[in-house]
Amino acid sequence: MKEISDERKAAEGEVMKIYKESSPVIETLFEWAYINHVAWSLAVLALGFIVWLLIALSNAENQRNALMTKQCADPVFKGELDKKCLRTVHSREHWWEHVGYALTHVSPEK
Repeated sequence: MKEISDERKAAEGEVMKIYKESSPVIETLFEWAYINHVAWSLAVLALGFIVWLLIALSNAENQRNALMTKQCADPVFKGELDKKCLRTVHSREHWWEHVGYALTHVSPEK
């Protein structure tokens, strides 16, 4: 069998070293960036919170308008409120009318 010379071994060692350094690092090959996940999660949570606030504002303005226009007066006991009516009343046509009125009339009427 033929023996490999020291020069050839050194040359092969250099080639293997170059090859090893050019290969990708397995630990960081499938790296995840969590910054976008955090930003999108915060955006979705903020949007959900805004929707929840709009629903609550619409409901509160609906009940306030029903009380102001006396739509839920109790027919049996004069001067009392029908609480079941307050939960189901629709004092305006659409929910966005309630939100629009509530956002433009922030101070109570005198």
